[in-house]
Amino acid sequence: MKSRFSWQPDRLWRMIVSWLATFLTPFVLVFFGLRVVASPLFLEIEYRRPGFPPDPYGFTVEERLRYSNLCLQYLTSPSDISLLAEQTFENGRPLFNARELRHMQDVKAVFVPVVNLGFGLTLVLFGLLLVAQRRPWRMDFIMGIRRGGWLTFGLIVVLGLFSALSFWTFFEKFHSLFFEAETWIFPYSDTLIRLYPLRFWQDAVLVLFTVAGGLGLFLGLTLRRSPPRPS
Repeated sequence: MKSRFSWQPDRLWRMIVSWLATFLTPFVLVFFGLRVVASPLFLEIEYRRPGFPPDPYGFTVEERLRYSNLCLQYLTSPSDISLLAEQTFENGRPLFNARELRHMQDVKAVFVPVVNLGFGLTLVLFGLLLVAQRRPWRMDFIMGIRRGGWLTFGLIVVLGLFSALSFWTFFEKFHSLFFEAETWIFPYSDTLIRLYPLRFWQDAVLVLFTVAGGLGLFLGLTLRRSPPRPS
């Protein structure tokens, strides 16, 4: 009779791939949410939606869209900071001051690795899912994704409650993870604040959480273990 503690490589492998799927899923779902927020479509909807605060210093909706899309282009392309540094107001004054340009470089230094990591982990998860279709551990992998969906949903609920209680505290803690103290704080008259007031970030976080948490809930509710096949 086999010992209950005997080596079972197949069972160990099933456990590994299942938990790998569980831990990959939150990263992939948050990545999906990030790509929705970092898109021209989100900018278009956000700036044109009723109730979005106007710029007290005079930017029109069209100007906000044009300049914010330039920032997005800088973050999502190989372009260097000269793309933003060369932009000027009609009177010839630079659109972004030196401090704003340094911050945008800091943002890109974080944004690009995060997006590359998210894209890479997405490829890994979907690649393993394709391989799993012809393997005996297919359902273990799918159940790992389901568990990852619930994990994502739970994390989003916790973070959502934290941000709802005090968005500024949430916003500050987030920035402190990636940027030096106060390098991301600007006067209200600076271009970055005129383009991205606090309401913009509140809506961006809400959309990101809704996409990631909604997808997590969907996976948790819809993925089920297949019934055993009749012999």
